Amino acid sequence: MWIFKVGVVGAGSMGGGIAQVVTFAGLPVVVKDIDEKQLDLARRHVEGIYQRRVDKGKMTAGQMQEKLDLIEYTLDYDDFMDVDIVIEAVPEVMAIKEAVLKELDEACPPDTIFASNTSALSITEMGAATSRPHKMIGMHFFNPAHVMKLVEIIPGEETDQDTIDTVEQFTQELRKIPVIVKECPGFLVNRLLSPYLNEAVLALEQGAATAAEIDEAMGRDGFGWPMGPFFLMDMMGIDVCAHVGAYLVTQYGDRLVEVQLYQKLLDAGRLGERAGAGFYTYTATNARPLEEIIQELQASGEVETGTRFGVDRLIMPFLNEAALCAQEEIANVNDIDMACIAGIGMQVNKDGDLVRMGPLEYMDEVGLDVIVEKLEALEEEFGPRFHPAEILTQKVRAGHLGKATGYGFKEYTT
Repeated sequence: MWIFKVGVVGAGSMGGGIAQVVTFAGLPVVVKDIDEKQLDLARRHVEGIYQRRVDKGKMTAGQMQEKLDLIEYTLDYDDFMDVDIVIEAVPEVMAIKEAVLKELDEACPPDTIFASNTSALSITEMGAATSRPHKMIGMHFFNPAHVMKLVEIIPGEETDQDTIDTVEQFTQELRKIPVIVKECPGFLVNRLLSPYLNEAVLALEQGAATAAEIDEAMGRDGFGWPMGPFFLMDMMGIDVCAHVGAYLVTQYGDRLVEVQLYQKLLDAGRLGERAGAGFYTYTATNARPLEEIIQELQASGEVETGTRFGVDRLIMPFLNEAALCAQEEIANVNDIDMACIAGIGMQVNKDGDLVRMGPLEYMDEVGLDVIVEKLEALEEEFGPRFHPAEILTQKVRAGHLGKATGYGFKEYTT
């Protein structure tokens, strides 16, 4: 099946960004929302992306207008009668997504593919709300969509192979990197990020370190990430992080501990960079200070205090989750590494040089025996959320320690 026209439902920053990506590939797109003001925001967002290209000399004003003419903004489904794929980018609430999909089921031809941009929710459950579960698939873009290269493609239980193949080819036509991911809560990248971000918030609310100290330790001059966890969460939106985090806590039990600080920030209106304040203060200089919120939380006895922060406390849960994804065959080992490089820009600071490297290769380089020792020490200090994945202990027992022995998650020439 070929994609000739695209529908996007939800004109938030992601919906607008996805529409821009589609038009940049030369395809027409119709963007639908229930709010005219939201459509105007999406229109300005898309125009802004293209205008920056014009300002940099990457396209002419005429070429920009040709791209903009490919987009139609609408409050109804009248122009969805001939779309080949619809990408929904509505809020991360299953009931809302199911309601939209039922509307699309009535408005679209039987062969139209329904793709969800959800970052964590069940594709199979969404498909069950339609008359075409075989045409339901996850198509998870990363923010900002016009910059980030990775797209996770998540088939549901009933998604047919033609739909998978079509969406994979379509993703490549959009000049993105598709990774096929087995359905699980959080899929791949967000599943890996969740214990890392969760542990960062725990360390902060417990007083183990400040947000700035943690970001510095994890950033380019520290471990090597493009940005620390708190800058990342501010960019993603605290509300999004809180919603996804709460959902994954219910799904992964002992590997995640529910944090209290998210809700305190939401109550204070500190929703992240777009709201002017999150873990950091941007334009909302009158926002309630983060330090005051944390002190109040600690005084209430709702959180543990006096714990220790170190880089391993954050990076080891991330690595352990990557090992579990390999163990569960959520994606193949090369795709797990590539997804972390393309989706979150993972890199490692090696003696001042920033080297792009995924979590499995990184563990192979450090030594899987060293990783297991560190996880066991953290488990003794902090609890069962640091328990090493079975695949790690199995490989260590087999002597497959990584690059030093020629075998780990990958094979190496020694």
